[in-house]
Amino acid sequence: MAIEIERKFLVEGEAWRSAVSVSRRIRQFYLCEDKQASIRVRISDDRHAWLTIKSATAGLRRSEFEYAIPLEDANAMAQLAQGDIVEKVRNLVPMGGVCWEVDVFSGENSGLVVAEVELSSEDQTVALPDWIGCEVTDDPRYQNASLALHPYARWGSTR
Repeated sequence: MAIEIERKFLVEGEAWRSAVSVSRRIRQFYLCEDKQASIRVRISDDRHAWLTIKSATAGLRRSEFEYAIPLEDANAMAQLAQGDIVEKVRNLVPMGGVCWEVDVFSGENSGLVVAEVELSSEDQTVALPDWIGCEVTDDPRYQNASLALHPYARWGSTR
């Protein structure tokens, strides 16, 4: 079984931008989102696509299964999406022996910038860069599947 262990944080400021090694434009949408799992299609730079199944629990550790699929199929599946298409630019920022993924959202989630770091174990310690803000690992609102159904632009005063 594939396991994803990651922490998620809000990003403060722009200091991270000077350390970006790679950026990719990502569009993703959800075919299913319920209390047990989410099924996602992700398209990267309009060139590659993946089907991903993740357990739905918030927190550090989740089951994750990911499979490459034909780009044509991914584009056709967009008609089956639940909620909005989540659009973002993913920036890879190597720092402190780990690679941070800084997602700058657009569309209905514009204004949201989130950093994720994948860990090899739940107890792995990570030095947090100065631009890391509040941890939101356990806040389900920041899961991309939730952002598709309840976009950041519609949160209003609950941010």
